[in-house]
Amino acid sequence: MRHGKSSWELQVSDADRPLNERGINDAHRMGAFLATKDLEIDAAYTSPANRAAHTGLIVLKELNLPFHKLSVSTMLYDFSGEDVLEFVRCLPDEENTIITFGHNHACTALAHSLGGFEGANIPTASAVLFRFDVSLWSSLKTGTAECISPKMLM
Repeated sequence: MRHGKSSWELQVSDADRPLNERGINDAHRMGAFLATKDLEIDAAYTSPANRAAHTGLIVLKELNLPFHKLSVSTMLYDFSGEDVLEFVRCLPDEENTIITFGHNHACTALAHSLGGFEGANIPTASAVLFRFDVSLWSSLKTGTAECISPKMLM
């Protein structure tokens, strides 16, 4: 999932940039939507950036998942997708369904390369639902990707 819309009002580092009001509302909307999908999420991971972690906490709350399921990884503070792909390929194989909270262009690049996504850009607070037919994360190659954006839910 790409983090929600962030605020540029404060003079803070990129990693410390917070969500704006729309970003918070969109994270709640997307979390509520994902809750209707009956996903059995084994683990959640977030970039250490404030806007991604805040998005993750909001979505986990909407999913009724305990916050201790959310782990922080610096590999998800990635804008190319290379570190995110390496992170996912190293996940424990007993985790079948995971959710990550990260950034663009990584989200869009992975949706294109792994899921055949044809859109120009993954919008903020959008979820990309990947499905892979593999039993080991290290075997991850290509699958399918479905992008759901907050605007699609209005």
